[in-house]
Amino acid sequence: MRFTAEQREFATAVRTYCRRDLATVAQRDAVTDGGTLSNSPKVLSDMAAHGWLGVSLPEEFGGGGAGFVDECIFLEESARGLAPTTGYSTGLTAAQTYLRWGTDDQKKTIVGNLVAGRLEAIALSEPGSGSDLASLRTSARRDGDRYLINGQKTWISAAHVAEHILVLAREESAERKHHGMTLLMVPTDAPGLTIRPIDTMEAHTCNDVFFTDVEVPESAVVGTPRNAWKQLMRGLSIERLIIAAMSIGAAQRALDDVIAYTREREQFGHKIASFQAIRHRIADLATDVEMARVFLYDAASGIDSGLEDDLARESAMAKMRSTEVAKNATLEAMQMMGGNGYAREYGMEGQVRRALAPPIYGGTNEIQREIIAKNIGL
Repeated sequence: MRFTAEQREFATAVRTYCRRDLATVAQRDAVTDGGTLSNSPKVLSDMAAHGWLGVSLPEEFGGGGAGFVDECIFLEESARGLAPTTGYSTGLTAAQTYLRWGTDDQKKTIVGNLVAGRLEAIALSEPGSGSDLASLRTSARRDGDRYLINGQKTWISAAHVAEHILVLAREESAERKHHGMTLLMVPTDAPGLTIRPIDTMEAHTCNDVFFTDVEVPESAVVGTPRNAWKQLMRGLSIERLIIAAMSIGAAQRALDDVIAYTREREQFGHKIASFQAIRHRIADLATDVEMARVFLYDAASGIDSGLEDDLARESAMAKMRSTEVAKNATLEAMQMMGGNGYAREYGMEGQVRRALAPPIYGGTNEIQREIIAKNIGL
């Protein structure tokens, strides 16, 4: 698709900020405590001041009121710029559920937080339920006008920096495991809630979250009690496209960096960009990135046209292919950069580490392939 002049200006503004303030490893280290933070309060504050956060969220609740295409532009450009703001996408994903099913007070709180650079989280997975999400065991027991939550969630992105966690819990046993679940808006400072970091190959992003008689009022319910599964299923297309947009940005950054490197690096008396083997590999990467980008924005325009509920296949395709393009692009770039691809100074090793997780989270790519197969009649 072709962007409007305003959308092109928006992309340029985000790109310019990232190139000015976040271009080098040293600059990113300065705002992430030496690379140990995946979310920089300074960068989030800067982006909030520019009015970039919550660009697609409704104006009536404090958002920017633009379309989802505009949101994808921001997600792509901030990922391309290696902006340490990964928790924003998590909060944006959670916001889709609040906006569709929550009360006006919940919507105002969540949208207001995101627009101001304060993050939100969503807790679905458990130690024994990842792809088989409906087998979860975290419980929400009704006690008068309150709920008591007990259990454990795992791999919860941004929980340690979030204002609230949108928690999926089982309110009652049901013969059909997709029934009897409830969504609850839980403050992260609630007594009985414990957040522990999971040590991974990236900066601190994921957490285990433990609930021990965590008490929330009845007003914390998001949507209809015991009907959470249907509610969650309605927001998955947007979640997948959020991940796809970020992955395309990551792939484009790897492509940008390896092109710049091959234009400067000399071997055998020539710039390595002149070697046919290198040129053809880069040409293949550029083609993969552009094809994934065109597909993404076509699906995103479908969201803006009100077709969200009809995009299960396309969103699964976009998430699956874009994350794999990003992973391949970073690995190929590392290979073409040789030993320097492993050096932290050049930044590619960090890009590789960040590209390995997206094919797993947000519904593994194996699950996406099952969705695609089902939607083509297999």
